[in-house]
Amino acid sequence: MPDHIHLLKLCVGAESVEDLVHWQELNAFRWPKGCAVHVTRMWPKREAEILAGGSLYWVIKGVVVARQTILALEKVDEGDGIDRCGLVLDRNVVRTAPAPRRPFQGWRYLNPADAPPDLSVGRTNEETLPPGLAEALAEFGVR
Repeated sequence: MPDHIHLLKLCVGAESVEDLVHWQELNAFRWPKGCAVHVTRMWPKREAEILAGGSLYWVIKGVVVARQTILALEKVDEGDGIDRCGLVLDRNVVRTAPAPRRPFQGWRYLNPADAPPDLSVGRTNEETLPPGLAEALAEFGVR
């Protein structure tokens, strides 16, 4: 049994990994140096497993295409009386092999055995495939 678990989250509003990276660059002044923070409503119950080496896997346009290592979980107070969870992420966005995912709300746990592999170093600068093509290739096992 793995000692860590990942999170899976929709990257709402992004059309590509480049959009995610650009948004994080624009907001970098808000966060600790070298980190990005994504705020979510629910606090994961499996916190220890997440912090033991978990990543946040991003779903963009119905396909898992990237991940970021989760460095910490922090309480976020936005002044409305609702406690939120700040996922403190490494700024390094790692591209993954495309893996289709159906829409869902919030985040989901992702077992390491089910996580798509990272793209090899030579493939990290490739353009993202169109969602329909990425899903079709993933269904056939082509990564």
